[in-house]
Amino acid sequence: MPPAFIHCCSFLFTAALLFLGTGCAQPPPPVATEESFWNGDTMFGSPSVRISLSQQRAFFYKDGQLAGMSRISSGREGRNTVTGNFHIIQKDLNHVSSLFGDYVDAEGNLIQKDVDTSKDPRPKGARYDGAKMPYFMRIVGGTGMHEGYLPGYPASHGCIRMPGFMAAAFFRSVEVGTPVTIEP
Repeated sequence: MPPAFIHCCSFLFTAALLFLGTGCAQPPPPVATEESFWNGDTMFGSPSVRISLSQQRAFFYKDGQLAGMSRISSGREGRNTVTGNFHIIQKDLNHVSSLFGDYVDAEGNLIQKDVDTSKDPRPKGARYDGAKMPYFMRIVGGTGMHEGYLPGYPASHGCIRMPGFMAAAFFRSVEVGTPVTIEP
């Protein structure tokens, strides 16, 4: 065979190996759609979560393979969700906020809605009724993923809200220590 042909074949073979080697290193970013989905119950492997604040989506992976995606509502302006690399540090199925909620009277009637106990003094005779945050997965400080209201834009106090069925799927699939990356 002519040397030019051998050189060309060698180059193509090397290029193919490089392409295949780098293609497996990082899964391609998932395409965000309007709907959430979960396929993780039939998948195995180490879990990890990636949250994209710009896309308002949370992506769940098992051994690097996309297992589910959820619409989210992250922290609103002034209460922005933190970014960085974290781990799940607590799971609480029936979590109640110690900071955000309502003041109610003895019969449970609303006195003051959407209070911040660090700023809003409790009226005389009122009791605090903390916001319910089912399927709470604490990531850092007071920030976590949980079931909550999704208006279609960032609206939380810093947490990552998800539809109930997705919060339940993430909750049953993560353990304390599961890596979580939160990206702008």
